[in-house]
Amino acid sequence: MTEKRINETHQATFDGIRRQDDVGNEFWLARALAKVLDYSEYRHFLPVLERAKEACRNSGQAVDDHFEDALEMVEIGSGAKRELPDVRLSRYACYLVVQNGDPSKPVIANGQTYFAMQTRRQELADDQQFARLSEDDKRLAIRNELALHNKYLAAAAKDAGVETSLDYALFQDHGYRGLYGGLTAKDIHARKGLKKSQKILDHMGSTELAANLFRATQTEEKLKRDQVKGKRQANQTHLEVGKKVRQTIKDLGGTMPEALPTPEKSIKQLESAQKKLIKPDEADD
Repeated sequence: MTEKRINETHQATFDGIRRQDDVGNEFWLARALAKVLDYSEYRHFLPVLERAKEACRNSGQAVDDHFEDALEMVEIGSGAKRELPDVRLSRYACYLVVQNGDPSKPVIANGQTYFAMQTRRQELADDQQFARLSEDDKRLAIRNELALHNKYLAAAAKDAGVETSLDYALFQDHGYRGLYGGLTAKDIHARKGLKKSQKILDHMGSTELAANLFRATQTEEKLKRDQVKGKRQANQTHLEVGKKVRQTIKDLGGTMPEALPTPEKSIKQLESAQKKLIKPDEADD
């Protein structure tokens, strides 16, 4: 069989064991994937699964979002079935599994190509879909993602020794100072003309939010990767990452964050308007 035919056969096999839940989300079952990847027994596949989970954890992703424990009916011979523990895997989880599998197996190499291509196709589709959003919808999408990553950043900072609320506020200030050319959160708040109760992240356009999202994700990764310990070192790390992001914007000829316009409507106002649109018309009841 030619290499092309082998690749096509493996792709058809991976597609063949792909499943969908009731709402259309795709997933693969670990036991079925183990067989496709030429593991003679599921127990030999379990270490690969654990390495994939660790890779997922190290990438900053929530393991439970990609590896879901499940019970599945499995044929055990003569038409009989038995309920056995299994794991539902997302496409990303499958990609991590094949990346951590035995590289001497030809099917592993083809699996790496298959899931890398599928993941990239989804990324491109997501990018195209995002590009079609209005500025308000982009703001809402990035703000929600930033809220999530700020939680991850807070956890990474805590592991580094940033423990109290005051410590964390100072830690965040270092990030803003790096990204905004020395301006503190208080300075940015004043420049935007906000009231004391208003949050600066809720009064940013999509470009400014994206810069802050990049700052947050890269700081989280660096804190973990460099195993930063101590409040002073964590603060310095956040400051340096902020400066790097600012320099990248400058190198690309972009507008500095502090010079970007403040939107007329806040994120809270956009969310309120969105809720009114999807709220059932009470007059029709």
